[in-house]
Amino acid sequence: MQLRSASLWAGIISGGISQYQDTMALREGRMGKNQYAAHTTRNVVGAVGIMAGIEYGAMLGTSIMPGIGTVAGTVIGGFLGDRLGSSVGLTAGNALFNNDQKGINLIGNSENTLLAQPFHAMDQEANKEQILQ
Repeated sequence: MQLRSASLWAGIISGGISQYQDTMALREGRMGKNQYAAHTTRNVVGAVGIMAGIEYGAMLGTSIMPGIGTVAGTVIGGFLGDRLGSSVGLTAGNALFNNDQKGINLIGNSENTLLAQPFHAMDQEANKEQILQ
């Protein structure tokens, strides 16, 4: 994979914005240090996912239909790369920095997308209620 400047900048800007938001949340006390470290991992891996997704999506789109396929592949690849990279990064970050967790639980957030959340044994009843909703 040879990174072009557009995909590199897209990853840097996206990861930078996410990192800034997480830094503000940490400074305002809405996020703990371990959670911040896990989110930093998510931001870095998500940025790499965007870069790879843009590059490989563009190549795939070009091979299917040059021109419009390149544009569509770039957008779809960037989106999927961000989602996959962020999910993998947060899961890895939680495994590294949240030592008290028993595993990873996938639950929906307010936007109905799946996010990796730490699963604590003491919160089993609350987690069951969230999953069932």
